[in-house]
Amino acid sequence: MTFTEYAPADHPNIPARKIGVLVANLGTPDSPDYWPMRRYLSEFLSDKRVIDYPAWKWQPLLQTVILSKRPFTSGANYRLIWNNEANESPLMTITKQQVAALRERASALWGDRVMVDFCMRYGNPSTPDVVERMVKAGCDRILFFPLYPQYAGATTATANDQFFRALMTQKWQPASRTVPPYFDRPDYIAALAASVERALGGRQPRKLVASYHGMPKRYLMEGDPYHCQCQKTSRLLRERLGWDEGVIDTTFQSVFGTEEWLRPYTVEHVAELAKQGITEIAVISPAFSADCIETLEEIQGEIREAFEHAGGKEFTYIPCLNAEPAHIDVLATVIAENLAGWI
Repeated sequence: MTFTEYAPADHPNIPARKIGVLVANLGTPDSPDYWPMRRYLSEFLSDKRVIDYPAWKWQPLLQTVILSKRPFTSGANYRLIWNNEANESPLMTITKQQVAALRERASALWGDRVMVDFCMRYGNPSTPDVVERMVKAGCDRILFFPLYPQYAGATTATANDQFFRALMTQKWQPASRTVPPYFDRPDYIAALAASVERALGGRQPRKLVASYHGMPKRYLMEGDPYHCQCQKTSRLLRERLGWDEGVIDTTFQSVFGTEEWLRPYTVEHVAELAKQGITEIAVISPAFSADCIETLEEIQGEIREAFEHAGGKEFTYIPCLNAEPAHIDVLATVIAENLAGWI
């Protein structure tokens, strides 16, 4: 017997119970035009996990100076990579592909007992909107999965923060779990290594630059484990490939502001490699689960240009794992492991 069979006639409808799997990524503007870009950048750059300056100092500068100019330059960069056919960013397109594949896996394993959806930390679909939709669909348990292999306060933690805030608005709050970082899983490292071998045709480059998104060095000194997890990812990748020490360099990109960030900076490092006579390199971005503005425009634009202007000849970008079957295998396995005891 179900609850609804015992409920009085005027009782609010209660949907069949199910488990939700909510996949989260960073986010994307709704369009590259000025106002959508401004809204997106304002939400992103107002996040205290990203920029932790006092609001009285940061917000006047952000709202009057930075956001009067940056939406134009960022919008122009987005237009270079925009998926015009679907009218969305590549990150949105790839995330939809990943979630579609994960839904197929979930359906094959668990039928309609598990609902898989996605949200973005900034922009749409927002975390509160998707949590509301899942609760209304009957999810009384939700597994929240930020798609960041390495933990950082500015990525994983802020995604979790937003998820927890969304739960605070629910009258009947679902039980919840969050997925831990998966940067050192053997299956994830194997998928990364296979993508390198596939992109390079099995050859070993003079240098493979593993470029991770940056963060202020101060965050490391305050206890953020991101830098250490990036270094371990690079080491495990090199060991899996069977390459000698020194072939893979770990660097950091997307530096913002005047504060010192984690070094070496990718854009400077690739130029220095070219000046040293290393004119053939490959670049991979293990911190990103899907290609996005940081990989498709920054790496293949600014960083490639810095390398070539310094004398570099051959620059190979190795795509993110995206919706590759091996990547979906990893994500599906992580989900299954973290649903243990629920299903």
